[in-house]
Amino acid sequence: MAQAVEEWYKQMPIITRSYLTAAVVTTVGCSLDIISPYHLYLNPKLVVKDYEIWRLITNFFYFRKMDLDFLFHMFFLARYCKLLEENSFRGRTADFFYMLLFGASVLTGIVLIGGMIPYVSASFAKILFLSNSLTFMMVYVWSKHNPYIHMSFLGLFTFTAAYLPWVLLGFSILVGTSTWVDLLGMVAGHAYYYLEDVYPRMTGRRPLKTPAFIKSLFADDNVIVAQPANARFAAPPPVLEPQQR
Repeated sequence: MAQAVEEWYKQMPIITRSYLTAAVVTTVGCSLDIISPYHLYLNPKLVVKDYEIWRLITNFFYFRKMDLDFLFHMFFLARYCKLLEENSFRGRTADFFYMLLFGASVLTGIVLIGGMIPYVSASFAKILFLSNSLTFMMVYVWSKHNPYIHMSFLGLFTFTAAYLPWVLLGFSILVGTSTWVDLLGMVAGHAYYYLEDVYPRMTGRRPLKTPAFIKSLFADDNVIVAQPANARFAAPPPVLEPQQR
């Protein structure tokens, strides 16, 4: 069993493995009181006044306490981050890293700007960690890249992957949890999808072209994946696991 888990871990692509490791280590460290969440959460005042710049990064690594909710989020992170990196971004590790960097920047900007808007500032002030939102962004982008894959929710009903974010959002509403993190992830995911996939097809320009200095950090092979037009229909339908919050 331990060997199988080790092989599964080693076979993960580099970005997925690194992010999953950072998330698990950070969350476990906080659960064991080795690390304090108070040193990790997003606090604009401490970032600006005390130069605690690391908070802009560490708030994406903490997934709250070790419970069933944590396991579900790790499943979603490992599954959809890996699927994106191995398929949509195969041979383009730098582009995948830039997607996550863009998503993290958009999420941070929304929270910072929202905190200055009357009537809604209190809601944004409650958002201390954006790890769940970044995970939801990856789910949204994956659903846009694979809209025709058939999925099942708890065996109750089937739907295509294009509706996956909305199904998860509806599930959050059904169980009475806050939907803010889901909505933020959808906004960031749609912003990336529009600027990277829709806008270039309309104008021929690509505003999210990965900077050269980021490409220099990754030694990608030039992999060309040729897929028939109906390949998305041939993919085996995954079984969707419920996301708890």
